[in-house]
Amino acid sequence: MIEITNLTKRFAQHTAVDNLSFRVERGEVLGFLGPNGAGKSTTMKMLTGFLAPTSGSASVLGFDIQKQTLKAQQQIGYLPEGAPCYGDMTVRGFLEFIAEIRGFRGAEKREKVISAAAKVELGAVLEQSIETLSKGFKRRVGLAQAILHDPQVLILDEPTDGLDPNQKHQVRELIQGLAKDKIVIISTHILEEVSAVCTRAVIIAGGKLVADGTPFELESRSRYHQAVTLVGADALDEAALAALPGVAGVERNEREHSLTVLAQPGAVIFSAVNELIRERGWSIKELDVERGRLDEVFRTLTRGAAQ
Repeated sequence: MIEITNLTKRFAQHTAVDNLSFRVERGEVLGFLGPNGAGKSTTMKMLTGFLAPTSGSASVLGFDIQKQTLKAQQQIGYLPEGAPCYGDMTVRGFLEFIAEIRGFRGAEKREKVISAAAKVELGAVLEQSIETLSKGFKRRVGLAQAILHDPQVLILDEPTDGLDPNQKHQVRELIQGLAKDKIVIISTHILEEVSAVCTRAVIIAGGKLVADGTPFELESRSRYHQAVTLVGADALDEAALAALPGVAGVERNEREHSLTVLAQPGAVIFSAVNELIRERGWSIKELDVERGRLDEVFRTLTRGAAQ
């Protein structure tokens, strides 16, 4: 388990992280979200022992990050923001260097390097210097060094930054596979990452926690939760839709003959909308029920905290 209790970090008059507390259990993939300047990277640096908190505490698998720093860090695989590496080293040389730092020698070291490189598909560039790699490949080198020692905790700052769609999918599958018996924390700006791989999400703004729940729970807080979007062959009767029981309002979409019918909190309106379609004999091209929009929830929560 990772436990963060009243964690605070101040820089002169600026409070970057403000009395932050939460826990993460084994098997969870936690999405750590927030706008730029929210305190995400500062929290990651304190949790990994690279930055001392002003007050509060953090522990990793029972090891206090301030009092038992090395023991805690041995449990962690860390991909920092920007995936810093030694550019003049080859990929193989860099991963061997990391393996030696982690205490591996001989055949075991070679096995760890090859295994980590294979998991993120670095085989084709093992003999290439890191400074010549694309941003996406550099990111994969950073991810390889984070998983090389098979850590029990993975802390990943923007793990898919710079990757193409195929590489993103591969990394997400890797994270899901690793998460079965590990703790994974992903700091990200990419909200689709949360729905794709995370079992839980924490949102911070202004250094403070503003939301904590599963992706579904957060989406349920959206005004679009249980909303029904219709795309008709012809114009639709907006007033008739707005008059249905449980309907909070109707929005026009940019697409022609497309409306989104919003549900009142707690209401399920799909059956009523579907029945109206049948009664009026409308020709409908598309009919969708929304879970909710995480980006809208994110904007609402973080904008409110900033204000």
